[in-house]
Amino acid sequence: MAAPRPNALAWLGLSAVLVVVDQWSKWLAMAKLEYGKPVPFIEGFWNWTLVHNYGAAFSFLSNAGGWQRWFFTVLAFGISAGLVVWLARTPRSDWRTALPFALVIAGAIGNVIDRIRFGYVVDFVDWYAGTWHWPAFNVADSAIVVGAVLMVLFSFRSPAAAGKGG
Repeated sequence: MAAPRPNALAWLGLSAVLVVVDQWSKWLAMAKLEYGKPVPFIEGFWNWTLVHNYGAAFSFLSNAGGWQRWFFTVLAFGISAGLVVWLARTPRSDWRTALPFALVIAGAIGNVIDRIRFGYVVDFVDWYAGTWHWPAFNVADSAIVVGAVLMVLFSFRSPAAAGKGG
């Protein structure tokens, strides 16, 4: 019987590191920032501003009455579990599949930790131009967005390249 091929579950190490970085950065933001008070980082573009997000991306459903906390928690666990199963079936060398999945898992778990601990997600990165502000975000949100973008970009590779994992 042939030895099993190494799968991409090793990429969960990256997820773990990113969850630690996310939680550390949120702890730092909560320890050093006053809620809702911007601290300029790059004048005219970037503030550190501590806010609480009770919804999902862009504060979607933030005023839904509380049920959304558990809905997004269950959704994040479900998506993460599905991606872990997919990683288990993915060759370790297929980094174009593994990297985006690891990023999305990290972001989902980082924000779930907040939802369970606080009932909201801690956001603190505030990008703006003039009076227009992008919705505040955090390291976990960034991991999810980068992972999703990479999934889309890597989906354009040819089937022959996809099968080689390189």
